[in-house]
Amino acid sequence: MDAIDIARYFGALTLVLALIGLAWLAARRFGLPGVVGPSGTRRLSMVETLMVGPKHRLCLLRRDGVEHLVLIGPDGATTVESGIAPPPPLPEGSQA
Repeated sequence: MDAIDIARYFGALTLVLALIGLAWLAARRFGLPGVVGPSGTRRLSMVETLMVGPKHRLCLLRRDGVEHLVLIGPDGATTVESGIAPPPPLPEGSQA
């Protein structure tokens, strides 16, 4: 292996890393859904999920600071409880 081969390997590595960086910048700029987006603009988040059966799942969703409990199954989704106030944040240094 001579110096030309080593330079070619490092050049290829640099090109691949540059392409990954450009893809990341494009994803941040255009806010690809599910990948990255502008910080602080998300209104919907999934807080917790729990499997209650082989085909049924309970999901706790938070929208605009209000939580909703939804049961998801093969027949569709059903709202179990809506308008749940989220628990207050724990003080610093305490454990749940």
